[in-house]
Amino acid sequence: MINGNCLLNAIVSGSNNINKNKSLVDKLNIFPVPDGDTGTNMSMTMSSAVVELQKAGADLPIEKVASLAASALLRGARGNSGTILSLLFRGFSKGLCDLENATGRDLVNALAIGVDAAYKAVMKPAEGTMLTVARVAFEKGKAASNISDDVVYVWEEICKGATEALATTPDLLPVLKKAGVVDAGGKGLCLIFEGMMSVFKDGTIISDDAPSGGSSAAQIFDDDFGATISAFDEEINFTYCTEFIVGRDASVAALPEDLRTYLEGIGDCVVVVDDDEIIKVHVHTEDPGLALQEALNFGQLLKVKVENMREQNRAAKESSAASLRPSLAPVDPVEEIGFVSVAAGDGLRTLFKDLGCLQVVSGGQTMNPSVEDILQAVMATPAQNVFVLPNNKNIILAAEQAVSLCEDRKIIVLPTRTVPQGVAAMLAFNPEANVMENFRLMSAAIEHVKSGQVTFAARDSEYGGFKIKKDDILAFSSGKLLFKAKDPVKAVVKLVHSLSDKHTAFVTIIYGHQITENQADSAFKQIQAKLGTRVDVTLINGQQPLDYFIVSVE
Repeated sequence: MINGNCLLNAIVSGSNNINKNKSLVDKLNIFPVPDGDTGTNMSMTMSSAVVELQKAGADLPIEKVASLAASALLRGARGNSGTILSLLFRGFSKGLCDLENATGRDLVNALAIGVDAAYKAVMKPAEGTMLTVARVAFEKGKAASNISDDVVYVWEEICKGATEALATTPDLLPVLKKAGVVDAGGKGLCLIFEGMMSVFKDGTIISDDAPSGGSSAAQIFDDDFGATISAFDEEINFTYCTEFIVGRDASVAALPEDLRTYLEGIGDCVVVVDDDEIIKVHVHTEDPGLALQEALNFGQLLKVKVENMREQNRAAKESSAASLRPSLAPVDPVEEIGFVSVAAGDGLRTLFKDLGCLQVVSGGQTMNPSVEDILQAVMATPAQNVFVLPNNKNIILAAEQAVSLCEDRKIIVLPTRTVPQGVAAMLAFNPEANVMENFRLMSAAIEHVKSGQVTFAARDSEYGGFKIKKDDILAFSSGKLLFKAKDPVKAVVKLVHSLSDKHTAFVTIIYGHQITENQADSAFKQIQAKLGTRVDVTLINGQQPLDYFIVSVE
């Protein structure tokens, strides 16, 4: 039997174990573009619970520990993996309700509630994923609890079940087998369960070799750093003020000084601050894309901010000392309908605001906002019904979890998986129609838009029948890799041509900050020439950090 202190220590130990191994989990990602953030998302989600539990102190009954952890995990959940993790632990909150201590059988029953909630939350649950690992772990634990309700015995069987299920994930998902890896989320869950086992069995909290995971990315945005970059931003020798945070990869031998040396070769006003877990960077440069690609050699990008200093110097100075995601003050829901969107890049944020989104949450590929980030934006929107546009497949589940946390207004999540889908949905909004009619109109618009992206490969891999080398230029549509290319402009022209047909009426080209105006103009002219005057082609400077181009074809 365990008490509240034991469960609290187990959660801390599980958090530490995923945090120290998150780069290992990130590397299991099979998608070739910058997207390998499963370990980082799970680590940051677990760390949110640790922060709240440490505030609460010791000697709490087990139901209180489980309740505090579940609430913090849900609000801090990032990405699909983090959200599923929070749902698993929500089961602990419900299953351990009214208990001061818990047996192994109690833990299994709690895990059963969490597994059921996680499966129900995913629209099309696939086996060979984190869900499979959780389910088989529960089934193994359930069988063990019928023999004995000893916590150590039962949890050992849960860990064994998770490990055995993880080994089967390549057989259940051919894409994993082809890549020669197991499921990343499943591996992360095994690490968390193993960290908890260390406390249940030996009373030992697995140490964290780095500062506590989730909060350090925010902590590095301290006053000294802000003051330094604020002073630097008085100088405008290069166009783009670029700031980003890298989650360090423990296997990388290169030092932050190597990154600093590289950045000094492509810009000025370089500030590099690091600890054992992250590297925080500020640089002025003409090509932020080069800086970000070099940063990927040191680990995963956690946050990115790029501003055009020549056009937005005042805004850059005001925001340089601020958090990337400042808290938003709640407002009364006085209007009928409002909108919240997720987007990365000043141009895209401006676009969505121009389309009617009062709040635009900073985030996207590799930068998944938390449930709390989305909830804060909703609460800062003065509407009784708030449509949320995630614009990324890995943010939809987190947005859906915000629904249950909002009491004084209704959240309607439009499952936009791409920026073009989000734009199409906003354009379909009819201010004369009611909420349900607009939901129908906007949902239909999502289905009728074709989305594509031109980006770069973050790693060597085999994907979609292609052998991919790091930095290859890749063209995708709806998550499917269509072709490789050597030039982003030629790639976007070919991509738009492949997505267009005789019914195409509108094409939107959104170019990123690593694309020059000359390159964008060249792409625009070539596409217009190929499609002819019957198609309305629009060019937008999105300033998105990772994609060379995002395209919409309607």
